[in-house]
Amino acid sequence: MNENRTGTLYLCATPIGNLEDITYRVLRILKEVDLIAAEDTRNSIKLLNHFEIKTPMTSYHEYNKIDKAYQLVEKLRQGKNIALITDAGTPGISDPGEDIVRICYEEGIPVTSLPGAAACITALTMSGLPTRRFAFEAFLPKDKKEHQAVLEELKNETRTMIIYEAPHHLVKTLKELADTLGGDRRLTICRELTKRHEEKIQMTLGESLSYYEINEPRGEYVLVIAGKSRTQVEEEARAGWESMSLEEHMAVYESQGIARKEAMKLVAKDRGVSKRDIYNQLI
Repeated sequence: MNENRTGTLYLCATPIGNLEDITYRVLRILKEVDLIAAEDTRNSIKLLNHFEIKTPMTSYHEYNKIDKAYQLVEKLRQGKNIALITDAGTPGISDPGEDIVRICYEEGIPVTSLPGAAACITALTMSGLPTRRFAFEAFLPKDKKEHQAVLEELKNETRTMIIYEAPHHLVKTLKELADTLGGDRRLTICRELTKRHEEKIQMTLGESLSYYEINEPRGEYVLVIAGKSRTQVEEEARAGWESMSLEEHMAVYESQGIARKEAMKLVAKDRGVSKRDIYNQLI
């Protein structure tokens, strides 16, 4: 080993269910590195044993993520190469991986990511909902105030939304989403991704509540939810403006120092009519 060379942190994606969903590159790196940092060593040893990987392993999880990160950074400084793995999927997505990556950048340690399985992308691509623009929310925050703030932000989100949820919280979360987004909002509920009993169900939020009154939630869930349509956003904005009188609407812009002629143009745009219509009504 070259003592003057800094080691590299490898973020290695592992299967989210089906063990065949691991890359040749990840298998090679897991065998070649000096140490594997795992979110749960008891869970990860099953994966390593399956692929006959004998590399030493240490724990790196939510409850030791800062102190342990600096310990691992010190080993990297000494020239050790370390692979980071999570229980399932890509490190840094809904796990403490993001903290050690940040610390490595602060300490000048090289980091690279070996792509592979990710539950959010797997669910999105099979959801049947728009995939060009999406917002990944992972698990909703546990803090009540932050939790409510995120729900309010999602109310007007036009991108497809992806949320993770555990079975014992699923019905409560679906009810909150139905109350916030409307019971007619469409979603695809994905369960047991890549496994033998993989399940994808398309329905509305309202229908999902009725469904899980009969079918007890089991396994980990990914909710892929349709965003609000741009047409609906524009209609709601227009309704808000139309609740004002024309002079009140004009005053909104003129109070900002905007000339009356330009303000008429903006008001016309807000209301979806021509500038001439606004001019004629004002006089």
